[in-house]
Amino acid sequence: MDAVRDVDIGVKRNKNWFEEYFDFAYHNTDLRTEILAGITTFMTMAYILFVNPAILSDAIGKDAIPSLVTATALSAGLATIFMGLYAKKPFALAPGMGLNAYFTYGVVLGMGYSWQVALAAVFVEGLIFIALTLTKVRSAIIHAIPLSQKYAIGAGIGLFLTIIGMQEAGFVVDSPATLITFGAQNVAKPEFWLAIFGLFFAAILISRGIKGALLISILTTTVIGIAFGITPAPDRLFAMPTLSHTFLQMDLRGLLSVGAIGVVFAFFMVDFFDTLGTITGLSAKAGFLTKDGKVPDAEKVLLTDAIGTTVGAVLGTSTVTTYIESAAGIEEGGRTGMTALVTGALFLVIGLFISPIAGVIPAYATAPALIIVGYYMLSAIRGVNFSDPTEAIPAFLVLVTIPFTYSIADGIGMGFISYAVVKTLSGRYKEVHPLLYILAGIFVLYFLYLGGVL
Repeated sequence: MDAVRDVDIGVKRNKNWFEEYFDFAYHNTDLRTEILAGITTFMTMAYILFVNPAILSDAIGKDAIPSLVTATALSAGLATIFMGLYAKKPFALAPGMGLNAYFTYGVVLGMGYSWQVALAAVFVEGLIFIALTLTKVRSAIIHAIPLSQKYAIGAGIGLFLTIIGMQEAGFVVDSPATLITFGAQNVAKPEFWLAIFGLFFAAILISRGIKGALLISILTTTVIGIAFGITPAPDRLFAMPTLSHTFLQMDLRGLLSVGAIGVVFAFFMVDFFDTLGTITGLSAKAGFLTKDGKVPDAEKVLLTDAIGTTVGAVLGTSTVTTYIESAAGIEEGGRTGMTALVTGALFLVIGLFISPIAGVIPAYATAPALIIVGYYMLSAIRGVNFSDPTEAIPAFLVLVTIPFTYSIADGIGMGFISYAVVKTLSGRYKEVHPLLYILAGIFVLYFLYLGGVL
């Protein structure tokens, strides 16, 4: 009886610790609600365990997939747990969509840098993020960038992901006459129709409010491909985690060029403002915002994001950022860091051991997920005031430049330059922050360098 009583007392003490540390009473929640919310968030964003290695392996190599799965799961798990324990918010983190595509298709395959240099750029971007979060410089940058530009960058990345997804699915191919065209030659291929199935299946699941729609679509499409002999089955379901291919592979010396500085800047800009927008939206959904619209403990959230990015680069993955999919857990009632704690633990317990499964996930299964994520991100363009041409035209130029040039950096540069020029020559130069003129000037030099003028 004494042993049973001691166990009961221990359970109560643990329960009280959770309740007191995360302040369940203040947030009107309980342990069961928080655990279910954490599971929901994990289910909603677990697709990243398959999509991120698939994208990064195009730059690093298919033999790196086991390491990339480990890096993805480890960076997501550790950063999310840190978010829960330090910032005490129900926000989950993982390598960001869009930034992983920019890493692979923009920096490595597009600009010709090695993936080790790209990892170094992510690492340095994380350090800059940490420094700016700990200083007042962060506020200056926030105020310098127009809101319309922030919305346009997010939407432009959405289109960037969409065109990558459509290429992976075989919907569009290159054309010497029109640059891109419909992939008619792929219609006879079963992979094309499986991608169509995956896209429609995901859309239907989302429309019906099914949690984890993208994950379900990816796995279902893959299973169908395996059943029909289109995709080989994995030789095993689980394996021990490894970082043999990606750990500490950063080439910091490779950043010593003007072009590489532009890459660091692009990573930083997207990560910084995407995180700000995400945590503001999630905080609004959870009821955290103060009367003047500020996010309580925003510095802690931003610092967690920055540390996650830095650690992620060391492990071997692209920029780690706060995920808007955290809204799924918030909708289920998650209001404290306990939600993030559960989500992070699931990334470590499950994600670290699934590299054999991730290794056989085909492009036709992940491509629909890229397209759907593009749809989610494109909705940000609604925040642009299209009744004001001085705001809307520069935002439009960002929106189209990012996908059409296959470069987030070029899109940001076009936006900053056009905003400064249009506002100034329209007689509204007072609306342009002085720092934005400096940033626009830097991008002018950057474009001149790329063009061989400098």
